[in-house]
Amino acid sequence: MKTKMNWCMCLLLTLLVSNGFAQTEQDEYMKVITERSDKIIAELGILDSITYYQARALVVNQYAAINAHHEAREAEIKKIKEKFAGQEALLDQTRAAYEAEEDARLRVLHAAFIKKLEDVLAPMQIEAVKNGMTYGVLPLTYRAFQEMIPTLKSEEKAWILLWLTEAREMAMDAPDSKGKHQIFGKYKGRINNYLSNKGYDLQKEGDAWKARREAAKKNEGNK
Repeated sequence: MKTKMNWCMCLLLTLLVSNGFAQTEQDEYMKVITERSDKIIAELGILDSITYYQARALVVNQYAAINAHHEAREAEIKKIKEKFAGQEALLDQTRAAYEAEEDARLRVLHAAFIKKLEDVLAPMQIEAVKNGMTYGVLPLTYRAFQEMIPTLKSEEKAWILLWLTEAREMAMDAPDSKGKHQIFGKYKGRINNYLSNKGYDLQKEGDAWKARREAAKKNEGNK
């Protein structure tokens, strides 16, 4: 009886320790996304404290929802792989169908988030939130393309901005930094192909841009 009791006590302690670690990890994650959201909202120039904390809470909740979505998604994909191991065609079909459903759910989650932001923030502030959640890749990349190719036509600039905006919307829902940059990388490839088809020599344009930057840096250093 004593041995059984000791075993039960060990099991209980193990569960308590495991739950403690899980809670600590959850608390740490919430701290990280709250600090990240704080930095984003702090750039919006919101003077009203109620609006500030409403906006921050929306971003924090979105980060948490995206994380929960992708964790559940990965767990389900793991189960699918185990269930259809050795059945490549069926595995690919089942996984593709599941991911299509999850992508649809993610779009609904994204749309609901934007709607909530619209109830609290102005359009330009929402733009800033979107850029903040994607490391400012859109404005940085858009500016880089224009600096690299000063002769871009208005129509070409419009297509570049359109694709980068589409990439940003998708990147907002990616699970991590790597995923966000992969999405932008895919769209940058599309833009490069578009510009090449328009007759631009991207290697030549890139080299010329580098030379201009180096010359400007040299001139700045001589002042």
